[in-house]
Amino acid sequence: MKRKRGRPRLYLAASGVEDMPVANTEERLLALLATLEECQAFLTDRANTETARLLSLAILKLRMELHKVTDSELKALCDMIASDEPVQEQSTTRQLPPYLRLIK
Repeated sequence: MKRKRGRPRLYLAASGVEDMPVANTEERLLALLATLEECQAFLTDRANTETARLLSLAILKLRMELHKVTDSELKALCDMIASDEPVQEQSTTRQLPPYLRLIK
């Protein structure tokens, strides 16, 4: 058998996602999310907290993509959580989507 010369061709797991139906793409992203969460739990159990934190950022970004949350919506939610003002007063100044409402 003859060996091929040169670099092996790369195949990405996400290749062709643009052509997939939305439901199938969402299912794949949900499966990926579950796998990432398992990896994060494993890393946390092994006291590898720095890597687990980095993975949590990837999980957050993927969740934002799945739920179509924009960076500005996330920032508004973080600002709301960081402030000590009651949520009712802030809801009149900033309208957040219902899935980003703060529940205390």
